[in-house]
Amino acid sequence: MRWLRAAAVALLGALGLARGAGRRERVVQPGEPAPRSELVVAALLLGAAACAVAFCVFYATDSLGHQTQLLGLSLGGALALLSAALIVTGKRLVVEEELEEDYPEPESPDEQEQVTAIVRESARPLTRKRLLAGAAGVAGTALGAALITPALSLGPALDTESLYDAPWRRGTRLVGERGTPYRAAGIETGTFYTAFPEGADPEELGSPVVVVRLDPAALALPAERARWAPDGIVAYSKVCTHAGCAVAIYRKPLFAPAEPRPALVCPCHYSTFDPAAGGKVLFGPAGRALPQLPLEIDATGQLRAAGNFSGPVGPSFWGVRTRRPRST
Repeated sequence: MRWLRAAAVALLGALGLARGAGRRERVVQPGEPAPRSELVVAALLLGAAACAVAFCVFYATDSLGHQTQLLGLSLGGALALLSAALIVTGKRLVVEEELEEDYPEPESPDEQEQVTAIVRESARPLTRKRLLAGAAGVAGTALGAALITPALSLGPALDTESLYDAPWRRGTRLVGERGTPYRAAGIETGTFYTAFPEGADPEELGSPVVVVRLDPAALALPAERARWAPDGIVAYSKVCTHAGCAVAIYRKPLFAPAEPRPALVCPCHYSTFDPAAGGKVLFGPAGRALPQLPLEIDATGQLRAAGNFSGPVGPSFWGVRTRRPRST
């Protein structure tokens, strides 16, 4: 770790954090300037900054191929170049001197002054202090931005547009995992079905929906959704509006006093939604209702989407409550 301490000493001196006045006996022997090494250090720091900026760009751009690999390479490159800059600083720009002496007593003002002198004198061979200070500042700022960027998307502040995309549009058939179209006659009461848009990527956030059949007389949908549940068949996004987990349980009213009506349940945090009332939250931490998909039955009896979701798919945050989904 000696080279790391020496590198830190040099950078502190380059940034002008320790400055002295007057002449006194040197603690560290003067070293020879190494302008080429200083340029190498500056280039490594700027390279680290460039890699950190690239990480931010890659993270914010969801359409790139091999995005995970690019993120790893950019962030790893930034840290590797920063390490290389510190190594070159410690080996080439800091005066090294080995002294054997007894372990010092507890701190005193004289010892603190000596440490200050060491910091100051170790940086005196540097000829491009402003360049190194600027490069270090740029690298530090860029690395800080790279570390903060993933946290910003939790707010979210980056890459939120995909939350408003959905592969559903009017006329899209509902199919099972193997691509078999669902027929209205095949949807049984009390059974939970998972469906996907025909021809779309089933892994897309807005693809999976849950489908259940209810008693039409028990439906209490909003007035504008009166035609969204033909023959009592309703469909909702399978992505929970709390944390994005999968809604995977259909609670059937086996014991009427305790469970008065059917419900869709996310088993992760037990958010519970009412399929008869537009997917509204009955219990749990979910912040809004499940987005409902309007359905229609075609001339052959197959289930098709009659439009897009009633709201954006996925976890809730301020923006998702104020915007409408869009078909991809």
